[in-house]
Amino acid sequence: MNYKAFLVKYAEIGVKGNNRHIFEKALRDRILQKLSPLGDYHVVREQGRIFIECPDGYDYEDTVEALKHTFGVWGFSPVVVIEQMDWENLVESVCEYVGQCYENKNFTFKIEAKRGDKQYPITSPEICSKLGEALLKRFLDLRVDVHNPEKRITLEVRKRAYIYSETIKGSGGMPIGTAGSAMLLLSGGIDSPVAGYQIAKRGVVLNAVYFHAPPYTSERAKQKVVDLAKQLSKYTDTIRLYIVNFTKIQMEIYETCPHEQLTILMRRFMMRIAQIFAEKENCLGLVTGESIGQVASQTMHSLFATNAVCTMPVYRPLIGLDKEEIVVAAKKIGTYETSILPYEDCCTIFVAKHPVTHPNLSSIEKSELLLDEHIKELITEAVESTELIII
Repeated sequence: MNYKAFLVKYAEIGVKGNNRHIFEKALRDRILQKLSPLGDYHVVREQGRIFIECPDGYDYEDTVEALKHTFGVWGFSPVVVIEQMDWENLVESVCEYVGQCYENKNFTFKIEAKRGDKQYPITSPEICSKLGEALLKRFLDLRVDVHNPEKRITLEVRKRAYIYSETIKGSGGMPIGTAGSAMLLLSGGIDSPVAGYQIAKRGVVLNAVYFHAPPYTSERAKQKVVDLAKQLSKYTDTIRLYIVNFTKIQMEIYETCPHEQLTILMRRFMMRIAQIFAEKENCLGLVTGESIGQVASQTMHSLFATNAVCTMPVYRPLIGLDKEEIVVAAKKIGTYETSILPYEDCCTIFVAKHPVTHPNLSSIEKSELLLDEHIKELITEAVESTELIII
């Protein structure tokens, strides 16, 4: 079947009340942005749907992949468009569609009609009944099953009519750019890319910061994070990735502070630096991949001690998930295979043998006082030497 158009469906946007048109426009603009590198597509809003007209010679598979990776799209259907709306032409068009779409006609089906144009003289139940009758007469192997059909053939009657029998699942969520921006602390692990995906799915523009520790972490570890950001960008588009050289700060903490507090102290300084870049990008919060109790630095006590250095919100979309659930999500979005590559990040290099799991905030703050003013100079140096990669 040579489809020339798609009908895009959304879910959550449809219950936005008086603000609905804002989100519809944002989704329409977002779809057009995703498709524009592929050709001159025409995208319009139409009564609870978004309609895409494809240019001549467009690539079907590339178009489908772009729409699958567009947040806000609940699902989409390749459609045949009928301009001539008289009943005889609609019947013939549906019969032609089934004839061309299915080589083997030995299946059960159900007709579903959606009459968006209430002025159309034939009601939805009548459309279903008459179309079903016409198909049964035309194709003798077809059988009706209204409860559990193998194929659902849908006719939507609007200003024009649309015929389709397949709905391809989209990513859902809300269109990027409708909910502000945030700064993701992106490591090379499994969790943080999934956290970034989850927060972006809610319409948040994503920036990212990665803490690099040469020579203890290699250039391959850095490239791994860049590759993870590239995979995320399939959903979010441009990501501004800050690469921070964290080695001197880590060594200062390692040489000065109690070793059982190393991870908490390093996380606190990461959060401080991440917030500097978040403020620079006008972000409304930080995002991490932490989950309660997964490791020593992610107990409730540890998260409380880490949060204490932040003046902006810290969002943790994975907070109640276990590792298996996070792995399933990572595989779904295509980051898992990259995340498990054996290139360690700075958090795994400087790990205490017996890390504190119930840190006392006042004790942590006293340990930081041991670092004196020199640590401020190191933070300034790390910030000023940070590499920015546009992905």
